[in-house]
Amino acid sequence: MARNFDQLGDAVPASPVVLSVPHAGRDYPPALTDLLRVPVAALLPLEDRHVDAVARAARTTQTLLVQRTPRAWIDLNRGEDDRDPMIDDGAAPVALPLRSVKVRSGLGLVPRRVAGAGEVWRRRLSAPEVMTRIVDDHRPYHQAVSAALAAAWRRFGIAVLLDIHSMPPLGAPDDAPRVVLGDRFGRSAANRLVRAAAGVIRETGLKPAFNAPYAGGHMLDRHARPRLGVHGIQLELDRGLYLDAALDGIGPGLAATATLVGRIIVALEDAALGLALPHAAE
Repeated sequence: MARNFDQLGDAVPASPVVLSVPHAGRDYPPALTDLLRVPVAALLPLEDRHVDAVARAARTTQTLLVQRTPRAWIDLNRGEDDRDPMIDDGAAPVALPLRSVKVRSGLGLVPRRVAGAGEVWRRRLSAPEVMTRIVDDHRPYHQAVSAALAAAWRRFGIAVLLDIHSMPPLGAPDDAPRVVLGDRFGRSAANRLVRAAAGVIRETGLKPAFNAPYAGGHMLDRHARPRLGVHGIQLELDRGLYLDAALDGIGPGLAATATLVGRIIVALEDAALGLALPHAAE
């Protein structure tokens, strides 16, 4: 079966840092567009618009995974059980207070609504429809991330997932953070790794934030196991850093933003190797 994501890098990772871009997909299949009650353009706020271009430009030898299908189809940063009963016939009956805030707000495994446009789908989705998305898109991507991290861990004695996202501007550029580092409030990565990334950000004159308003999601919960030498950090980039004034197309800041991310990757590699467990095969 053809994969719905791109994977760059050697079978045995050349770096302990594995890069992931789960929310930049722009391949809207007819099966999606035929179900919409809104124009495709209304779904663009769900995209981490063109942040894959930043990741591709920043990457050197690292393994990189980029999802091609859009977040509107299925959100890889949600768990398989984050299913929304308001739209998904396969959602398990769970009392409302026990459902996640994301599901209650319409941003579950299959997003139900989008800011500025409201409800997305013109009918409910059957359990088999959503399961097909899980089997074809969600599971293969996570299996590939797991395999890459495991291979990196075997080679280096440590692995670091850098999960790359983008965000709308949080405020005026002079006052608001332009980059947010999420580590699930210290649960998904060693503090030494987060400090290394933050140091690079500050050196460029940008203001970082930590876990607010983005602490990371299912990608880190599923893959990061710091006590076992597998760490995970979510990197959120202000879209104004690399997009045009309309926050739609690639802008003049792409090269500088890619350089920043590249420096973060190098800093994470250096810090990770200092933390590596003494069992690496090479």
